[in-house]
Amino acid sequence: MQEAVLISQIFISVLLTGAILLQSQGSGLGAAWGGGGESYHTKRGVERVLFTFTIVGIVLFVMLTLASLLVS
Repeated sequence: MQEAVLISQIFISVLLTGAILLQSQGSGLGAAWGGGGESYHTKRGVERVLFTFTIVGIVLFVMLTLASLLVS
């Protein structure tokens, strides 16, 4: 059981890393550290799906972490 939880955590963490890296807020390297965020827009289409997937993935990862604490 412990191995299944750990493998699931690794799988979800890889998916979350990819989802977070795909969410770009602006263009260029300056936007990564706070620049270029002067405009506000709503999330639509793939951007919204990716954002929702990230939230669900984080919740699943936290639940698996708590489950691994209870199993051990």
